[in-house]
This record gives sequence, structure tokens and C-alpha cells, in this order.
Amino acid sequence: MLVWAVGARDAVVVLTIAQLVGNGSRVLLNRQDVNTAILRRFALGAIPLSLLGGLLFASTPSTVLTRLLGAFLLAAVIWRHTSPTPMRRPPLARFTWLGAIFGFLSAILGSAGPVMAPFFLAYGLVKSAYIGTEAACTVVIHATKLAAYRSGGVLAGSAALVGLALAPVMVAGSWLGKRLLERTPEHVFVLLIDCVLVVSGVLLLVRG
Repeated sequence: MLVWAVGARDAVVVLTIAQLVGNGSRVLLNRQDVNTAILRRFALGAIPLSLLGGLLFASTPSTVLTRLLGAFLLAAVIWRHTSPTPMRRPPLARFTWLGAIFGFLSAILGSAGPVMAPFFLAYGLVKSAYIGTEAACTVVIHATKLAAYRSGGVLAGSAALVGLALAPVMVAGSWLGKRLLERTPEHVFVLLIDCVLVVSGVLLLVRG
């Protein structure tokens, strides 16, 4: 929706600012359960590759970014449904590599949340531990991306203002989502998310 409203390049910047605040609020709401060992390992890989991805983003044509985002959304759904075996618990050291991969993807595509989730869940994080730890790792990525976007000259004032305007909504959504999640059947939640990702991915690929 942001791509259609403000264009692919500004959409990523707006999303980064809004998600930085939104994920920060989830960290605060679940701060007692954040796994700091994972956070430290993840940050080691995420910071340098988020910077690299952010600088590359500044020089990539908008049409290419839009289609990459569409392909990414579809790939996330396909990968999750076609994985042949349940994912094994990843060793702690692997989160450095995961941070590098997802930091780079997030800088180019706006967010890597759909494919980050299985690794945190496979490690054994559930409920507030999962939400708080994943959000803390995402905060590291988004803060680093903003520094790269500013260096690359794509952190426009108008995009920053839109992102800040969305911030209170993100905080309210975090608060409301924490309460609604407990009442939503898992299969219904997963189905809704899959439908949104597939429809959005197809439209972004077709329209460019």
C-alpha cells in the first residue's frame, strides 16, 4: 500500500521509520523476555550488511525495487509452505549469519520479517520472548538502515515526516495486537497473512 501511495523508494524509507518506532514499542512491552544473547549475535552480522544494503538501495532503480519486493513476498509464502522438513534449532552462532542476510535483505526490500520468523521460532522462542527478541533485532537493522539511507541521500524530509506520522499508529497497533493475538486462532491468522502477501506480491510484480 505504501508503494502505491508514495513510490517504492520512499515506501521503504517510510516503512523503516515507522517500523523502528513500532518494533521499539514491542521491545518495551516485552523487555523482560528479550534474549540478549541472540540480540548480540544478530547485531554483529546485521549492522555491517544493513549499511551495505542501504547504500546499494540508494542507487537501485525504483521499478527494480518494486518487482524485487513483489517477488520477495511471494517467495516468503512459497518457502514456508514447501519446506520439506521442520526446521532444526539453529545454534546461537548462526544468528550472526542470519543477521547479515536479513539486514541486507531488509535494507533493499524494506522488511525481512516474513522469512526471519521461522529461525527465531525454531530456536524455541515463543510468545513474548519471540516478539521481544525479534523486535529488538529488527530495531538494530532499521536504525542502521536509516544511517545508510541518509548517507546515500534517499532519506527525504517528506518521507521522514510520513514515517513519523505513522509512528503513533504503530505503537497503538503493537499494544492492540498483543491483546488480539491471544484470541485469534493460529490457522486463521496464518491464512490472513498468506492471502495479503500473495495478493500484494502479484500486484507489485505485474505493475512494477
